[in-house]
Amino acid sequence: MPSSQAKNLSLIAAIDLGSNSFHMVVAKAQNGEIRILERLGEKVQLAAGIDEERRLSEESIQRGLDCLKRFAQLINGMPLGAVRIVGTNALREARNRGEFIRRAEEILGHPVEVISGREEARLIYLGVSHTLADTPGKRLVADIGGGSTEFIIGQRFEPLLRESLQMGCVSYTQRYFRDGKITPARYAQAYTAARLEIMSIEHALHRLTWDEAIGSSGTIRAIGLALKAGGHGSGEVNAEGLAWLKRKVFKLGEADKIDFEGIKPDRRAIFPAGLAILEAIFDALELQRMDHCEGALREGVLYDLLGRHHHEDVRERTLGSLMERYHVDQEQAARVERKALHAFDQVADDWDLNDGVWRELLGWAAKVHEVGLDIAHYHYHKHGAYLIEHSDLAGFSREDQQMLALLVRGHRRNIPKDKFAEFGDDGIKLIRLCVLLRFAILFHHIRGTQEMPQVTLHADGAQLDVLFPENWLEENQLTQADFAQEAEWLTRVGIVLNIH
Repeated sequence: MPSSQAKNLSLIAAIDLGSNSFHMVVAKAQNGEIRILERLGEKVQLAAGIDEERRLSEESIQRGLDCLKRFAQLINGMPLGAVRIVGTNALREARNRGEFIRRAEEILGHPVEVISGREEARLIYLGVSHTLADTPGKRLVADIGGGSTEFIIGQRFEPLLRESLQMGCVSYTQRYFRDGKITPARYAQAYTAARLEIMSIEHALHRLTWDEAIGSSGTIRAIGLALKAGGHGSGEVNAEGLAWLKRKVFKLGEADKIDFEGIKPDRRAIFPAGLAILEAIFDALELQRMDHCEGALREGVLYDLLGRHHHEDVRERTLGSLMERYHVDQEQAARVERKALHAFDQVADDWDLNDGVWRELLGWAAKVHEVGLDIAHYHYHKHGAYLIEHSDLAGFSREDQQMLALLVRGHRRNIPKDKFAEFGDDGIKLIRLCVLLRFAILFHHIRGTQEMPQVTLHADGAQLDVLFPENWLEENQLTQADFAQEAEWLTRVGIVLNIH
């Protein structure tokens, strides 16, 4: 479940559950700026523990949990909403990620979000753009992770293109350099595989063009340090240096022998794969130079978190764009949202919905419940749910989107009880949100700005009582019929609706 917002933030923290390493930053938020107080990072290589059935091994899960036990000490006592934890490619791919997430949340006391590749790219760019000097030109940013590589072209603080490819230094090490042997043939296989991946986005990247290239990962930093140690630059990566470094690595022949100054021993095994991927990027995009930036995903998460608490929530902009794209009747959406939130405020205590995240989720669902109408009226709630679940929605985790899609799916006709049950304990709360959304939609079934009556809601367990003004329902028989039908629908999910 996504976290609710903390008020008056001072300390904030971000944890990046990467495919290669886990990282945490703790910072102090002051006047819209972030001052880093603490950085921690440990190599976990979660991606190396994914088997052929795409399941994390117990050993790799335990490595991750042991790391998180150490991280937990620094965030103990921090309020929900002051800490954001994001999982990337390894958790996107692992079929048993739910088991890891459950145990991780028990240790950390905060929710873990698994984000999409494009959302990861957005956050990486946010971190880079806030770390580097603000310049008017366009930037190409590449981040080689353990299981995926993200590409972003952006200008100032705005990403213009976001892509994520299935190639990373850990996954390629497992595939091409598992035993640590480095040969030209193996390297060529890794390089070719990376070139084939990049082909799918080459045209789009070249079409936008860029003024400078930035690398934001540990892989690019390590390669820059190796080049510097060999007298090829001062920490940046250049095409000539890559060619020299490749020859040097071939001569060494084994990953264990890689001992360039500044390269940590635990990075040696994944160094050849990272080098092959970076050379493929340079060749495909015709780069001559790439500079390194320390800011990346975790810094982006911090700035995104800070924005949410300063009324600059990218999620609101995302939903606004979605509504415009699918020609949502915004006046009707606003009416439904107001009524849904008013209903929520009346029953939140009785229905155990006090965490502000539930109110936020209900408001989002009210905004976008009609996006599917632009596809077709028949089964439009199903069309809308599909669009929401499968679109790239900036700012939303996968679970956010799944919950939002489920509310849209359930806002009319039959409520898919089995789908709600997949969310465990949160499933009951989601059904209750769905009931409130359906109430607001029925209340405004007759579109228009005519004055509607004040109603009172009371909730008690599985029972919801709605009190209309005396004689109003008798005088508005369509609404009366709507709620009579609704009472029948709700009995199927164990809710008793009483209309007075």
